[in-house]
Amino acid sequence: MSADRLLELFNRLQDHFGPQHWWPAETPFEIMVGAVLTQNTNWQNVTKAIDGLKSLGLLEFHLLDSLPIEELARLIRPCGYYNLKARRLKNLLSLIRDNYHGDLELFFDQEVGDLRQELLAVKGIGPETADSITLYAAGKPTFVVDTYTLRILSRHDMIWEDEADYHSVQEMFMDSLPLDVALFNEYHALIVRTAKEYCKKKNRCCEDCPLNGF
Repeated sequence: MSADRLLELFNRLQDHFGPQHWWPAETPFEIMVGAVLTQNTNWQNVTKAIDGLKSLGLLEFHLLDSLPIEELARLIRPCGYYNLKARRLKNLLSLIRDNYHGDLELFFDQEVGDLRQELLAVKGIGPETADSITLYAAGKPTFVVDTYTLRILSRHDMIWEDEADYHSVQEMFMDSLPLDVALFNEYHALIVRTAKEYCKKKNRCCEDCPLNGF
């Protein structure tokens, strides 16, 4: 896939939607927590869970780390799969506590590849979550791939969705585009918005889509 074609896709979406200001959060820690909670659910439910933690003043590393897992699960119930996500979040917090003394900045201040591999080693953290944390929370250049990415690229004959895997699609973007955090951030955010508003799983809106004819 040529860099020109990927940039054309980006430019079309950017011209249509404008800046997305993603990830919507106040701190890197909030982004990290949200990245774990958003697995297999919609962002509205994650927002409810995050707002609940904020209202109790618990959205801080040492407070969530010391919170009993049963209590954490109860508090994040709106995001779904709350028992599983509480364990995954605790696994991640434990890594940062044990290896980095709970210092999130120290944890994020690694080479992008090392940070990503540490995240992937945490039970329950897959590539999409690891890359979301690496890009949006740590500000490191890695491209996030999700089902929306695969859907849009396959519908425009840029990949074969049934044959494409996470690594190969990510590699396509990272080999073709500048390793730029702002570009990767905005590109993924625009893909998500396009998929939600136009390139839907069902009832797609092709005629009005900014990628119509692309």
